[in-house]
Amino acid sequence: MTERRPNGFWAFLCVFGRGINVVRLVILNLVFFFVLFLLLLVITAGLISSRADRVVQNDSVLVIKPQGELVEQYSLDPLQRALQTFSGNPPRQVQLRDLVGAIDAAAKDTRITRILLEPGDMQGGGFAALREVGAALDRFRAAGKPVVVWAADLDQGQYYLAAHADRVLVDPQGGVMITGLANYRLFYKNLLDKLGVDVHLFRVGQFKSAAEPYILDHASPEAKEADSFWMGGLWDTYINEVAKLRKLDPATLRADINGLPEQIATTRGDLGQLALEQHLVDGVATPAELENMMRKEGVPAGKKGEGFRQVSFQRYSNNLPNDDDTFTPGVSVVVAEGEIAGGKQPQGEVGGESTAKLIRDARQDKRTKALVLRVNSPGGEVYAAEQIRREVALTRAGGIPVVVSMGNVAASGGYWISMNADRIYAQPNTITGSIGIFGMVLTVPGTLDKLGVRSDGVSTSPLAGGFDITRPLDPKAGGVIQAIIEKGYRDFVGQVAKARGKQYDAVDTIAQGRVWTGQQALDRGLIDQLGGLSEAVADAASRAKLGKSYPVRYVEEPLGGFEQFLVGLNDNVMVQAAQAYGVHLPAWVAQIDMMAPELKLLRNAKAGHPNVYAYCFCSPR
Repeated sequence: MTERRPNGFWAFLCVFGRGINVVRLVILNLVFFFVLFLLLLVITAGLISSRADRVVQNDSVLVIKPQGELVEQYSLDPLQRALQTFSGNPPRQVQLRDLVGAIDAAAKDTRITRILLEPGDMQGGGFAALREVGAALDRFRAAGKPVVVWAADLDQGQYYLAAHADRVLVDPQGGVMITGLANYRLFYKNLLDKLGVDVHLFRVGQFKSAAEPYILDHASPEAKEADSFWMGGLWDTYINEVAKLRKLDPATLRADINGLPEQIATTRGDLGQLALEQHLVDGVATPAELENMMRKEGVPAGKKGEGFRQVSFQRYSNNLPNDDDTFTPGVSVVVAEGEIAGGKQPQGEVGGESTAKLIRDARQDKRTKALVLRVNSPGGEVYAAEQIRREVALTRAGGIPVVVSMGNVAASGGYWISMNADRIYAQPNTITGSIGIFGMVLTVPGTLDKLGVRSDGVSTSPLAGGFDITRPLDPKAGGVIQAIIEKGYRDFVGQVAKARGKQYDAVDTIAQGRVWTGQQALDRGLIDQLGGLSEAVADAASRAKLGKSYPVRYVEEPLGGFEQFLVGLNDNVMVQAAQAYGVHLPAWVAQIDMMAPELKLLRNAKAGHPNVYAYCFCSPR
């Protein structure tokens, strides 16, 4: 009897099913072996890591080599940080609180005799944040322990921190490059014109220049006037503080910086020698000479008799005891870092819903007796900022004192969320103010016309379809938007006046979208006191009558078990050993797209909808 063969369709389904099953098994096996590899990595590390790898030895040097940007809060999630570690590229972010906490702990740690700071790989961070690290270095030195700085080269941000050291050394082939501050931006008007995109800008405030790149091909005179004033204030602070730390005459330091092009010729291009002659550094040394210097000054040799005994900042910080008392009432800190956008935003950004929820969670926590809002934000969406401000007001109304600590920048929307605090602290070189509002509508009929496409039809009322991006903006719709923007500005100024106990006209005079330094803001009554996060926390604790001893808790979205596992991998001894033998993921895995900051503003914009912002592009380079 002949065996019946399955018909073609049934045979196809059988083959297709087997194929899907094979693919499923391959994927499951890949995931299984990847997780197994990670688990074995951790277990093996725990078995082979010696006790010396985890315990700080006596007479050790704390070596601090910040990698990348100094931030208030990681913007990279644990998975991204783990992938960067595995790809051989350590996460290019350092949390300010971790760095300051490690320095303060080391000041009291009898096993740590000194700090070696190597800031050559530090990028950005802002002068206010650097000032807080500098204050921690000053406290370390006040404990009788020296701070030594060494770098191949130092830029002006790195040098601002280095100036706090007892000794500043550079490589014989290096030097110090201090050039001053600049704030240059990209302007897109000509490009948008070529693309046929029409940008309709609505703003209130003579100096509110954040959206100028979309409507001009150059900076306006008002923008240049305002920028020159606040940047001049920042630069004066820089010159005066560095001169004081290095025991130099401020006028001489300024002249040396301005005269660099001419003076470099006197040393035939040797920046290190010039820095030595100008007393910006105390000496030049190669890495080998630095090690010999440490040994001569009594630091024991490292492993196998080489180098000197040391512990890295990352290892030291990760092994510090957790002082978070589970039950004792204390001060809660909520970080608002990054652009302000609506809804829920990831860590490292400010979300109208997510950041408001953190404040609400802190308020509803019975352990919270005072709240510090740490703001490092140039602003963003107005409604999102208002959501956060309301939570601040509700917290105060609930009997919990709120103190704001401004970081590098707390301008525009960053000031909006700050203004209702009991007290506002800022550093002299914090960037704040920029009390103003603007809105934008983008339309693309010209773009469509270039493609041979037209929009046409009918509507039932004058404004129906008025915000359709395929049609020119109706002047009546523009009038509606301008009225909304003007109302928003009146609300902003009015709320600042109420919160700060001032008349509307007095605030309006210093508003108009104008940017101020922390010192200039203090002079104009926009903040209450100069100081950093530690001063703000102490003030909040005092208002809550917490005494001298109290826990400080950061209120953040908790990490899950797998995320904690990934964070732990970043400092795993075995992972570091594997990297030393060249075992790592391809570098491309950890790449992050970079955009011009002016374009970032538009990433949350809604098409066909007026987008209202309180934003400030005010970060000098």
